[in-house]
Amino acid sequence: MKRNRNKVSAVLAVVALFILACPVTVLAAEEAAQPAVYATFWSLVPPVVAIVLALITKEVYSSLFIGILVGAILYSGGNFEGTVNHIFSEGMIGVLSSSSNVGILVFLVILGTMVCLMNRAGGSAAFGRWAGKHIRTRVGAELATILLGVLIFIDDYFNCLTVGSVMRPVTDQHNVSRAKLAYLIDATAAPVCIIAPISSWAAAVSGFVPGEDGMSVFVRAIPYNYYALLTIVMMVSMVVMKAEFGAMGVHESNALKGDLFTTAARPYAGAEEDGKVNPRGKVMDLLIPIISLVICCVIGMIYTGGFFSGTDFVTAFSQSDASVGLVLGSFFGLVITILLYLVRRVLSFRDCMACIPDGFKSMVPAILILTFAWTLKSMTDSLGAAEFVAEMVKSSASGPGTSWGTFGILIPIVVHVFENTPGDLMIISISACMAGAVCGDHCSPISDTTIMASAGAQCDHVSHVSTQLPYAVVAAVVSFITYIFAGFIQSPLCLVIGVVLMMGTLAVIKARFCGLKKE
Repeated sequence: MKRNRNKVSAVLAVVALFILACPVTVLAAEEAAQPAVYATFWSLVPPVVAIVLALITKEVYSSLFIGILVGAILYSGGNFEGTVNHIFSEGMIGVLSSSSNVGILVFLVILGTMVCLMNRAGGSAAFGRWAGKHIRTRVGAELATILLGVLIFIDDYFNCLTVGSVMRPVTDQHNVSRAKLAYLIDATAAPVCIIAPISSWAAAVSGFVPGEDGMSVFVRAIPYNYYALLTIVMMVSMVVMKAEFGAMGVHESNALKGDLFTTAARPYAGAEEDGKVNPRGKVMDLLIPIISLVICCVIGMIYTGGFFSGTDFVTAFSQSDASVGLVLGSFFGLVITILLYLVRRVLSFRDCMACIPDGFKSMVPAILILTFAWTLKSMTDSLGAAEFVAEMVKSSASGPGTSWGTFGILIPIVVHVFENTPGDLMIISISACMAGAVCGDHCSPISDTTIMASAGAQCDHVSHVSTQLPYAVVAAVVSFITYIFAGFIQSPLCLVIGVVLMMGTLAVIKARFCGLKKE
């Protein structure tokens, strides 16, 4: 019955949106270079449609596609041929023609292949057995996940997939829900990258600070990046306090009873089932591939930044092409992994090659969601969402819809407005821009990092979004209050105020809401 109500709600929502869109779209002239709704509020309707439908129906693929469809109808003025062409020729095919997007998809496939190899070689099972002897509690498993996430600060995509593949066997063994694992991954991806001077995010932020030493500004902004820092404080504190609330509390309670997923939707549930465990597998069969992957990806990124042509390390990293670097690094990591297993005779060459299509299959849900999300972003771009948002903030910029797009819009504005102000007001304001971008990244169901975290944890995407959202809101509210203090005090010591506020908030939550029962 509930499923039928969801379907009816979805249909009614779509019909209502079509009815609302019709009076506007008929005004668009076919020969016009831009749609009639260009750079208006209507440019934001497609992502709103997708997000609302995803939350109502708990089904992400159709929700994203309907959002894309609404965007194409708005763009074409209701013309059938124009709508179809805009969805596929200018939308999906366009985003899949982007070298950076294709690079991310190739990286996903290679990571999926490596995970499949590690599973078949017995490395994941051996690591799980080792962790079972050394990590004896759920708290220990979650803290180990956080620690690994903090250590892998190079890139948020790389962080999500690597931490997930390494820690899934450990958290599964200790009955940590997949939704909680996805949250731990997501909360140590973008928040860690945004406060790490050597990361792809630092490179992006540094490039958006006109007339200033971008890297110096980034380093000075770290103590004021309250959302990122307080998210880490909140995550660790809640693990230690064994306090969960909202939908996450339901998932964690069910996990203690043996149900790691809670919901019926389990797109990754059989991804790691491969029958018998390879008895020849050892812990080194997981550690060597992972360590090789990290080293090769770092080398790949600084290579694209010109390090081997004489550029210094920091500059090479700041101007690297993360998409190409990760593909190069993951490819050589894959080669090293295959050679390791062949030399050790853990897997035959035929078995290794069989992991390539299996690894691809395991990443199909993430690839589909990413493709739809990129297409939806292209719809908003074609409707002038960038210009609409830029006009709202009295400036022009491009590329909203992602954290880096937010940087591109707001940071130049902040620099222009606050460049002659005394004290650290400009630095605090830049930090607030970065904090807001990461918060939006956590809250958005169509954020690529959120999608990657779901893929890394092999968790249903809507489950990850719905369980993470209340946590992100709490961190955002505490950060907002801390920024008010920082505006008056203008001292890095305001972080202490934020930590105190966060701990007090968590104490109230633990007292008023149901946490986990004692193990």
